[in-house]
Amino acid sequence: MVIDRTGLAEFLRRRRESLQPEDVGLPRGRRRRTSGLRREEVAALCHMSTDYYARLERERGPQPSEQMIASIAQGLHLSLDERDHLFRLAGHNPPARGAAGEHISPGLLRIFDRLHDTPAEIVTELGETLRQTELGVALTGDLTAYSGPARSLGYRWFTDPATRQLYAPDEHPFLTRMFASGLRGVVTLRGPDSRAAHLADLLLSQSEEFRQVWNDHEVGIRPHEVKHFVHPEVGALELTCQTLLEPSQSHHLLVYTAVPGSESHEKLQLLSVVGTQALR
Repeated sequence: MVIDRTGLAEFLRRRRESLQPEDVGLPRGRRRRTSGLRREEVAALCHMSTDYYARLERERGPQPSEQMIASIAQGLHLSLDERDHLFRLAGHNPPARGAAGEHISPGLLRIFDRLHDTPAEIVTELGETLRQTELGVALTGDLTAYSGPARSLGYRWFTDPATRQLYAPDEHPFLTRMFASGLRGVVTLRGPDSRAAHLADLLLSQSEEFRQVWNDHEVGIRPHEVKHFVHPEVGALELTCQTLLEPSQSHHLLVYTAVPGSESHEKLQLLSVVGTQALR
């Protein structure tokens, strides 16, 4: 496939001009003359330099990579159809849709972008964190920084002892069974050639504990609604987890809240100050 520089530039420009700051979780500001987003705002959303993005809109520069196009599609809050169109304009075949995809739907992103004051994250069916709010990072650390199989929380649970330090010790046996049960369910759903099956094979070869619980063939063990965290700065936290499913991509938006007036609520407010300051 050949890049359509004119089509790519026009499509990017139109999509940028159609978005307002509040559509992507940005403040509008008092003195705003641009009808849509500024180029520097889009570049920041797409994790690239303003100069690089501007050259695309001006039909210049090298052909963007598939990874770069995926980042632009996410930053511009494109739908799956729009994302696929963008890939073709850039001279690439679109990624596969469905459970293996990591493109977050615009609707889910619009909800996520408004969760400024609470821990929240968007995860795949394998427990891979795609996005976190700032307070979410303050609660659990930056879970988007992992690569390879370690992106999966279930994989880290059985291979990295440090993962368990964030959770109350008396819940460890249940979580061990839950992660194995959840992975077995995804393997059955997606089949023996899926990423889930590959993850299970890795764990079977690396963890004796996983082999033991895997051989129990438990299925349907659901997460508890109330989570018990042990944070290194503020201590024990009891948080309720609400889940929103985006079925077309099998993504879950997890939102953590504390009962107003509770000790955990006070600690969460403290974490919003202590944690975000540490991030900066």
